Amino acid sequence: MANAVQQLVRMLDELGRVTDEPGRLTRTFLSPAMRRANKLVASWMKEAGLQVREDSVGNLIGRLETKTVGRTGPVRRGGAGRSALPRKTLLLGSHLDTVRDAGKYDGPLGVLLPIVALGELRRRGVTLPFHVEVLGFSEEEGVRFSSAYLGSEGYTGRLKKNTLKLRDVDGVSVGEALKQHNDGRFTLPQPAHSRSNLLGYLEIHIEQGPVLEAKKLAVGVVSAIAGQSRFKLTWTGKAGHAGTTPMALRRDALAGAAEFTLGVEAIARRTPGLVATVGSLTVSSGAANVIPGEVVHTLDVRHADDRVRRQALMAIGRLATQIAGRRKLTRVWPRTQENGAVACSPQLTARLERSVRAVQGKSISLVSGAGHDGVVMSALAPVAMLFVRCRDGLSHHPDEYAAPKDLDVALRVMVDFLTRLAGDYCE
Repeated sequence: MANAVQQLVRMLDELGRVTDEPGRLTRTFLSPAMRRANKLVASWMKEAGLQVREDSVGNLIGRLETKTVGRTGPVRRGGAGRSALPRKTLLLGSHLDTVRDAGKYDGPLGVLLPIVALGELRRRGVTLPFHVEVLGFSEEEGVRFSSAYLGSEGYTGRLKKNTLKLRDVDGVSVGEALKQHNDGRFTLPQPAHSRSNLLGYLEIHIEQGPVLEAKKLAVGVVSAIAGQSRFKLTWTGKAGHAGTTPMALRRDALAGAAEFTLGVEAIARRTPGLVATVGSLTVSSGAANVIPGEVVHTLDVRHADDRVRRQALMAIGRLATQIAGRRKLTRVWPRTQENGAVACSPQLTARLERSVRAVQGKSISLVSGAGHDGVVMSALAPVAMLFVRCRDGLSHHPDEYAAPKDLDVALRVMVDFLTRLAGDYCE
């Protein structure tokens, strides 16, 4: 499968050059670079024999329609199935947007590898006894609007009216961006499928962690995805002259936000398995000689146990109240995202583990601390995930890297999984 792996590497390299910011990789929701990325990936989908469309939230969808269904496993081209079966759809995919100054594997790998795998099956003359959709979600990272999963929420019919009100740094709302994308008209989409019509959703993703590297394994199977809460906090104090306002009389919003950030870190450090991050911060007025009167920042809290995460959020809320009262600040913190922990499908996961053992000889189970489109997709279909080793566990960084030999293993697992699933489906 050397040619297929080389093709995958070339595709990752080419897509990695499609960016909104010269000199670094950045693609955000409905941006010009995202439109160019969709066009490029669509061309590869068509080459693999997929029918391509784009939905109202900018998701790229490549569909492989099955024409022959039999009870004896994968059907060779020109063969005939023994008897017709209801034809369900298997969903494969990930996201095509990136963080700022990103690596080229996080997200796109899960879109491009299925395209190459389906192309390889086509080259071998294998027809699957079910439909397949390869999904390139338009948004997962939450960069533009500080709210993740806009693409998969649209696909699953879970996009909410309140989400449409969120605004980017230029004051453009999600709803306005979607109307512009749809020539002036946009309505909240319905689910793309009913759950009864789906076999499941499989996402391939770099691990974004060090476990596979430590175990000297190319791939591993995900058992669950941690729950996640995101907020956008605004601390409001009173701006004043930096040279004439005594320290005891100040209402410094930045000092309050800084104390809060360190307090959140302390809560996370003493709670096993909890991670909490303040990742974006805007200070007003932002002048060297003015006491900050307002600070806006994000908060991201995650844990594999929803009960632990909720308890931590209560402690964080008490901390915010104490700081605001003592420093005479006001604060608001609307929740921009809330996703419970997701357990992967035991049935799909068992099948995926079987393929991993067949290709790699050994399979290990991993919990994902990072969020993925599978979180949202679990409302529509059973989900499974395959992690691919990344060097030093590094992600969200331009040095993000997955070796071709590991991509080869992942590609072989995907082909084996599709072939075995076809056999199971036809029994």
